[in-house]
Amino acid sequence: MPQHKFGRFNFPSTRALVMGILNATPDSFSDGGQFASLDYAITHAEQMIRDGADIIDIGGESSRPGAPAVGLDEELRRVMPLIFALRDCGKAISVDTYKPEVMREAVLAGVDMINDINGFRASGAIEAVKDSDCALCVMHMLDNPTTMQSNPEYNDVVRQVTDFLAERIAVLTAAGIDKERLWIDPGFGFGKTVEHNYALLKAGKQMVAELGVPLLAGLSRKSMIGAVTGKPVEQRLAGSIGGALAAVAHGAQIVRVHDVAETVDALRVWQAAH
Repeated sequence: MPQHKFGRFNFPSTRALVMGILNATPDSFSDGGQFASLDYAITHAEQMIRDGADIIDIGGESSRPGAPAVGLDEELRRVMPLIFALRDCGKAISVDTYKPEVMREAVLAGVDMINDINGFRASGAIEAVKDSDCALCVMHMLDNPTTMQSNPEYNDVVRQVTDFLAERIAVLTAAGIDKERLWIDPGFGFGKTVEHNYALLKAGKQMVAELGVPLLAGLSRKSMIGAVTGKPVEQRLAGSIGGALAAVAHGAQIVRVHDVAETVDALRVWQAAH
């Protein structure tokens, strides 16, 4: 059976995987502050595991549009206790960070993926992950979280995002990183208009075929859902499930979501019909 190597785990490529979002931050756009304390965050992670998550993605810094930067020490304070608490939970652990120092500590602690919104462009990022066996998710972002949504423009968003990801894949593999460790993320909402986001969503299979790397999609509760449904962030469950199913139909192998139980059920039904 074809498999994805994912740190300590091998996942079958015959079904989509569900990544549950664990934000240990006070200011994330959707659930900021809700799981900021260690006990609450662990309880929430355990619930996502019971709900069927394959991967828990721990984040210690919000990347919402306009989010302020978080210092290294504060991010480590938020993230590392959760890694230590959850690394033996029987599920894969991912860390959402662009800081090489956090990557290095997370790798030493035994995480299974580093999920970098900055595409491993920071000085020292590649060196921090190179000699590990964890999976690496390379995301596209225009500019940075402070400025990315000010007025994003592309001549051809699919071509430009694909070319960026191809360049990052080339850099990482030239550094000696096995291509089998790599995942791509088009970066929905990271310097894109609603039209850009849906163009990228529909191009998923094309990007996977061209780049030869599996796709992770994170649409959950984002403004691209709200723009279509007209619903505020707290009422985007149904739209987010629709987005997850659309992402899988267009080639995604991981969907990164807030609402694990509902997404797992929807994917099971969807998969049974395919």
